[in-house]
Amino acid sequence: MILDATFWVTISFLIFVGILIYFKIPQKVKEGLEKNISDIKNQINEAEKLKEEAKNILTEHEKRISNSKKEVKDMINKANEEAEKNVIKTNKEFHSLMENRKKGASERIKQLKNQAVKDIKDASVRIAIESVEKLIKNSLDKSKLDKIYISSIEETKLALKKKSS
Repeated sequence: MILDATFWVTISFLIFVGILIYFKIPQKVKEGLEKNISDIKNQINEAEKLKEEAKNILTEHEKRISNSKKEVKDMINKANEEAEKNVIKTNKEFHSLMENRKKGASERIKQLKNQAVKDIKDASVRIAIESVEKLIKNSLDKSKLDKIYISSIEETKLALKKKSS
């Protein structure tokens, strides 16, 4: 039988495979690969959990942002309403103040007018008395004095009626 190189390569290969099996190299390689596979699966699962947590956090923050925007909008609307109320209130107070001042001015004008009428009446009475005194001092006769007196009384009455109307 001829032992050629192929035979010895085959024998060497079988011995090599035997040694590998004897020292449990394929099982160690399999265990190492399985360990790497399980580590990778664990890392993937952990990554998915982190991804879910990140999505939850993102959703929560988006809700907070949405709520914050709504709150800001509500605050702005409330501030605008209060500003409008303040403007209306200030406007009413201003108109009330102006109305009170107008009434006060009207009352003052009325008082001044009444005082002027009173002053005119007093002056006309004083003038009538002075003219009667002058007439008496000048010693007019009684008939002329009566006529002047009656005419001045009539004129005074007419003047007072015109003033009081």
